[in-house]
Amino acid sequence: MSLESVRAFLAQNAPDLEVIEMGTSTATVAQAAEAHGVGPEKIAKTLSLRVGEKSFLVVTSGIARLDNKKVKAAFGGKASMLDAEQVQSLTGHPVGGVCPFGLATPLPVYCDISLKAFDEVVPAAGSIHAAVRINPKRMADLVNAGWVDVCQQGPAPAENPASE
Repeated sequence: MSLESVRAFLAQNAPDLEVIEMGTSTATVAQAAEAHGVGPEKIAKTLSLRVGEKSFLVVTSGIARLDNKKVKAAFGGKASMLDAEQVQSLTGHPVGGVCPFGLATPLPVYCDISLKAFDEVVPAAGSIHAAVRINPKRMADLVNAGWVDVCQQGPAPAENPASE
């Protein structure tokens, strides 16, 4: 069902984009990077967060880590991750397949500036077996995302763990 909501969203808003389905799980950044033949930094992971009563999505580079001080400054409070049940209920997507497309509930979406370093990123597509390849600026435009700076400025990508 979730994959179908993404397909419907893309058919209406970006019919040129193709959903890529894999035979193996791409639920983690490391799995997705290996399956799609890209570095983990090019995987666009979607984090489901809440500050107070406000739930929202933040899409970051696969190797990026949230910076709590930046998150608090950007969103007005300490953020907490939604649990798997909340994620499924709000987005319509399972953990590992969450993306900003075809959401069950309209949610604010933000893209971290860590994505701007790439011409193409690979976000999930509503399933732990599906993804799309897209320019990050186009992705942000498609989902009316705001750009934020909420991740740590850390060591080189090779020194960061591949997944959270």
